Amino acid sequence: MIDMNDTEQHLKARERWPSVLWLIRHGQSAGNVARDMAMAAGDLRIALDHRDVDVPLSGLGREQARALGHWFASGEEGGRPEIVLASPYARAVQTAELFREAGGCSPALRICVDERLREKEFGILDGLTTLGIREFQPEQADFRKVLGKFYHRPPGGESWVDVIFRLRALLDTVSLHYAGKRVMIVAHQVVVLCLRYIIEHMTEADILAIDREGDIANCAITQYRLERGGPGDGELVLERFNVVAPMIREGTPATREPDQMVAARG
Repeated sequence: MIDMNDTEQHLKARERWPSVLWLIRHGQSAGNVARDMAMAAGDLRIALDHRDVDVPLSGLGREQARALGHWFASGEEGGRPEIVLASPYARAVQTAELFREAGGCSPALRICVDERLREKEFGILDGLTTLGIREFQPEQADFRKVLGKFYHRPPGGESWVDVIFRLRALLDTVSLHYAGKRVMIVAHQVVVLCLRYIIEHMTEADILAIDREGDIANCAITQYRLERGGPGDGELVLERFNVVAPMIREGTPATREPDQMVAARG
């Protein structure tokens, strides 16, 4: 005889993850535009009047966020998010708000800001271009070459490993409170990549290989779905990565500038 309580407990334990999880990089920011101008001019610093946390979306970034909202409102995704989590950075919160205003989720849905989703912190390298790092912080440039971008932590900043540490705690919260829900996370390029690293049980080499393939587009969709049955039962399975279909449909340019205040890559 089947014990219904045991069955319900089994189903609950199996579905510890959201039914769908969308990872979204924020729309193009004024920082992205300023960085491009600094790089083109060969400047050592990026000209900004804001703290990184306060840098807003550019006009194009606002269009991208609306295009994403229209895409979800149209039913293309087969459902809208029931939970929206966002980085506290202005560009991420604005993306989530414009997404909601464009019909991407219920207008009554509260956007939950979580500090663990914040941008990777760059410390003393904040605001410097690659040339600026070599000029003002040559030791850090050398340390990065030796340690690699995954482990290098500039003074006052974070390594990718530090970001991963806080994101593991974030995912514990998601699994505890939002199991079975449709969840969207709006954050930053490094955050999206580090979440992939955790969810897919990657190695350092795995995630850096993906990073080398190119930047994540602004407002691009990365989607996981909860596997039910089969060898992956109860796990999140990647269905799409870095998809810019919402922008293509509306004729909105897709942009892929690095989601950081410094230009160091590799």
